Amino acid sequence: MQGPISTRAEFDAELTNLQNQLLNLGSMVEKAVTRAVDALKSRDLAASEKVVKDDDEIDQKRFEIEEHCIELIARQQPIAGDLRQIIAILHIAVELERMGDYAEGIGRISMLMGDEQPLKALIDIPRMALLATGMLRRSLDALVKRDIEAAKEVCSADDEIDAIYDQVYRELLVFMIEDPATIRRATYLLWAAHDLERLADRATNVAERVIYLVTGKLTEINVSKY
Repeated sequence: MQGPISTRAEFDAELTNLQNQLLNLGSMVEKAVTRAVDALKSRDLAASEKVVKDDDEIDQKRFEIEEHCIELIARQQPIAGDLRQIIAILHIAVELERMGDYAEGIGRISMLMGDEQPLKALIDIPRMALLATGMLRRSLDALVKRDIEAAKEVCSADDEIDAIYDQVYRELLVFMIEDPATIRRATYLLWAAHDLERLADRATNVAERVIYLVTGKLTEINVSKY
């Protein structure tokens, strides 16, 4: 472990570096989700397998950020806003790593499907992915700008994801009721949609941490129904 930082400028540089690492992790996760859904839609099993393998890099990046946060707290014993920033980054890194797990999950679902075509045309699931990654990107942008209103808008956007998930769930349930032979194929798509719904919930959690960072108050804005 390095010694204590001697100047405020050096400490601010450390905090900036920590935040940049977090943004890099966010970019890795966004790309993983996009690649996972694209591979699912195109039935590219090699690409799906790569998403699964690349999740190790996301996990490692999360651990590096976590170690940096703990080390910085131990060396500097920060208080007030500085401590909130480090704690927020620590929690957001965990949320991002879990989002990466959802991308990995979609990759595994695609691999389970093999050469089999999806039960229905993949329109809603890619739409969910686009909305969810947009929420992720906006939540991290709110972090950089310390923008409470932007963070609240991210939380509000979760309702649209939930509505699409409800629609997908109902449609797949009809398939399963009308033809039990479709249950396995319908379940694969249901799993993928659920992963994206949960990913959006995690983006909401990130936005809530931004609000905590700025205000010092922990607020649960949206409560997942699932």
